[in-house]
Amino acid sequence: MVPGGPFGPGGPFGGHPGRRRGGPRAKRGDVRTGILLLLAEEPRSGYEIIREGRERSGGGWRPSSGSVYPMLQQLEDEGLIEQIEREGRRRPYKLTDDGVAYLDEHGAGLTPPWEAGADAYADARSHYEEISAQAHQLTAAAAQVAQAGSPGQVERAKRLLAETRRNLYLILAEEDVPASSEAEDPEDA
Repeated sequence: MVPGGPFGPGGPFGGHPGRRRGGPRAKRGDVRTGILLLLAEEPRSGYEIIREGRERSGGGWRPSSGSVYPMLQQLEDEGLIEQIEREGRRRPYKLTDDGVAYLDEHGAGLTPPWEAGADAYADARSHYEEISAQAHQLTAAAAQVAQAGSPGQVERAKRLLAETRRNLYLILAEEDVPASSEAEDPEDA
């Protein structure tokens, strides 16, 4: 039998089989704040920023390289940080005079993301785990239809999965809607 059933390795959603991806991501504002506050202490490379953020939060705040390095470039473009010329792969960044002035002006209102601790990300982690469990159940159902369904059932399942995927992306495209105006869960009706 093919790993991942009829969908191949990683199942119908792709990815690496047997390996959980993602989890709650650090928010963009948190990454910016974290970088500036860490660089206010001492020069650090992108790798050191990522490692220090994870260590200080006990793993609750986990900025990814995909969020840290673009933010470093943005902060450099804004003139708030600069790279220190040095040999080696990991060249550290430091605050510029403008960066120090920015923190002097705005620093009192900035909360280090690692101080928010794991609690700040507990809800996001819980939602991720709940949705992942639902996606796993959906995968199992889709695999059963693919293996045992008639050609008509397989076509209906493919259309339903495509529509579900589109609807999930539409949820992300929506403006924030107050909970009271969201539609009721169909299972509750």
